[in-house]
Amino acid sequence: MDRDELSACLRSWRDRLTPAEVGLPTSRLRRAPGLRREEIAQLAGLSVDYLARLEQGRASNPSPSVLAALARALRLTDAERTHLYRVCGHADAGAGHISRHLTPGVQRILDRLADVPVVVLDPTWQIVAANALARALLGIAADDDPTRGGNIMWQLFSGPPSRIIRSPAEQAALEAEAVADLHDAAGRYPSDARLRDLIGDLHERSPRFRELWEERRVAERSADRKTIEHPEIGPITLDCDMLTVHGSDLRLVVYTAQPGSSDADALALLAAIGMQTFEARTER
Repeated sequence: MDRDELSACLRSWRDRLTPAEVGLPTSRLRRAPGLRREEIAQLAGLSVDYLARLEQGRASNPSPSVLAALARALRLTDAERTHLYRVCGHADAGAGHISRHLTPGVQRILDRLADVPVVVLDPTWQIVAANALARALLGIAADDDPTRGGNIMWQLFSGPPSRIIRSPAEQAALEAEAVADLHDAAGRYPSDARLRDLIGDLHERSPRFRELWEERRVAERSADRKTIEHPEIGPITLDCDMLTVHGSDLRLVVYTAQPGSSDADALALLAAIGMQTFEARTER
């Protein structure tokens, strides 16, 4: 591990960011460029003391999860993220592995599409990020939940009922399409440990998943319309489009309503109310 290089990189990357880029209020009282150390620590979910030790070359061997959090908080490019991992003695995700890094471009899209629900998924259907309106609509508790609760595939086959209203036929069709999509991911990322673990756990947990997996269908998930039964607003029917990010393993799931419709009005009401009284339950 090159502590001097890590220290220099972290300070340089922190200094180039502005509060506006990460959704923080601006102030004329700032005496130095960039973000404060405590701001990056908060964005990354780290203690200020630990980040200080990293920046001063006094800490050693940060884990891959810490590096992933720093890369996201600092809005690093893929090349910068790779350099961060290498400096710390970790091999970054390469061929056969899924990159779950939220690139600066994807983060900007997420920030600016504030008036429509947006969820960012990786190929395992893990929620990497979601904007505030998506969390309010779908009951998503937090961004980047590393547990099975943050994985829509897991919730589909083993979780409680979701807010999405589906007929039995629609549910069966979704399950078949979801497993076919996961089969596609398994073929593209054969060395990804988290993907292998998810498939293995689903085999143990769900006879329905095992049945569909043995059919060996391979396909990518397509767009559709969804009716969400929101506990405060009531039913909202939205178009659901899945957008792939060029040069990335991430997908953006965007929910939109027809302009002037009652569903558009309901979505606007939800945006105004926010998540103040909404119970968190992960959408699937």
